[in-house]
This record gives sequence, C-alpha cells and structure tokens, in this order.
Amino acid sequence: MEAASTIAEVRERVGAWRREGKSVGLVPTMGYLHEGHQSLIERAAAECDRVVVSVFVNPTQFGPGEDLESYPRDFERDLAKCEAAGAALVFHPTPEEMYWPDRSTTIHMADISEELCGKSRPVHFDGVCLVVAKLFNIVTPDAAYFGEKDAQQLLVVRRMVRDLNFPLRIVGCPIVREADGLAKSSRNTYLSPDERLAATVLSRAIRAGQALAESGERDASAIRGAVRDVLVQEPLADVEYVEVVSQETVRPVQRIESPVLCAIAVRIGTTRLIDNFFYDPAA
Repeated sequence: MEAASTIAEVRERVGAWRREGKSVGLVPTMGYLHEGHQSLIERAAAECDRVVVSVFVNPTQFGPGEDLESYPRDFERDLAKCEAAGAALVFHPTPEEMYWPDRSTTIHMADISEELCGKSRPVHFDGVCLVVAKLFNIVTPDAAYFGEKDAQQLLVVRRMVRDLNFPLRIVGCPIVREADGLAKSSRNTYLSPDERLAATVLSRAIRAGQALAESGERDASAIRGAVRDVLVQEPLADVEYVEVVSQETVRPVQRIESPVLCAIAVRIGTTRLIDNFFYDPAA
C-alpha cells in the first residue's frame, strides 16, 4: 500500500492502473477509521482491482462552532486499518492542496440537502458535495463507497452524481454497529462512560420503528411516535429530529407507499449522533 499527499501523485498512480486495465474504487473518509470504514474498504476491494481511500478532515463541511479542530485524528492508525482492509493507496492531502485560497466554486443541492441534518447544519452538504466532486475528479473511480449511517449524505451524493453526470456507481454499505447496537462513529470517542451507555437509546429507538414498519404499519406518524417514545425515556437524550422521509426527495411523508428513510438526530451531552433505517414496502 502507498500513501500520497498531492493530487499529482494520485493521478499518476491511478493513470498507471488505468493503463493496466484495472478498475478503481474510492472510499472517501475523514479519518479516525473504525470497523465501519473498514467494511467499505473491504467491499470496494472485493468489487474493484484497486482501492483509493481518502483521509481528509474537510473544513468546508464544518459550520461555525462545530468540531473541526477537535475532530479525532490518527493518521498512522488509519494507515494500518486501510492496509488491513485491502486499500492500495491512501490520499492524505492538506486543505491547501485541496482548495485554492481564492476558490469561488460551490455545489448546492437544492431541497434534498435542506431537510433533516441540513436544517441545523446549513453549510454541511455544500461542503460535502464540493469535496466529493473534487475527489471524483482527482481519482476518477469506477465506483465510490459510502456508509448508510450517513444516509442523507448518501442520498445527496447519489443525486449529485445523477445531476452532474459523473461516470461512476455510488454504492451504499450497511451500518456497522457495536455489540450493544450503537452505530460506529468517529464521534463516539467524545462520549463519557455515562453518555456512551445512554447513546444506546438511538439504536433501540431505530429498532422499534423498524419493527413497526416491517409489521405492516404504513402511517409515518405512528412510526415517528414509536421512535420518539423510546428516545424520550433517556434523560441524557436531547432529540433534534425524528423523521420519516422519501428516499427520492428527502421530504417527510404521511404514508409509506414507496421507499423511505427513517432518520434521527440526537444530542447526548454535547455530542450529536445520528442513526436510521431504510425501508421499502415493496421489498
């Protein structure tokens, strides 16, 4: 496995693979990798000849007062996890390498990025789309792999790829969870022991909503209510939202008649956590 810090190095390496007829997968990350990230790399390695993992804490997707400076970082640990999962190249640029000081380009996905997390993090998805589009142009992958834990991000990126005609597949990969159900996240490290225990309420709430949907309930308000009923039992949980939305528009639905996403955002102490499930009534 190799590591590169410049765009030119990545393009040179990918160009050599292309001349050999190799397919290329991309796993974009912000580092501090865990088993969830590794599952994406392993999936990419199973489906592509070579895998590029980007490790870049992207400043443009953090709003004022968010955790850009405190976001956990451990590049040597990340390298070991990438190699173990089957990556061929790790791209670890600086912000100066990725962004011109006088950059003037933005990418805003209207509507689809403005619901759910977009309401409380208004600049977040603009930053995600910009960095992901840049990575697609730098790496030119055949497929890119994203975790379903960041469900709205996955749906936004899919729409961007469709709208801008990027020639690649977007592959969503299942949430990887701790033994007690908590979805794996780099931000879990922010939790105190008491908060870590309290955080398991998210997965319990998601399971309650999912069980109701799978039992045949089609009233979205009933599912939202079942999820919220579990969440409010935890004193440390401050619920930001519980929504059932269309997978196509990311707008709330009243009845489940097509594929939906049930998504939640909850603060445990000062740490904002998300969880979700996808559901297709026709499946």
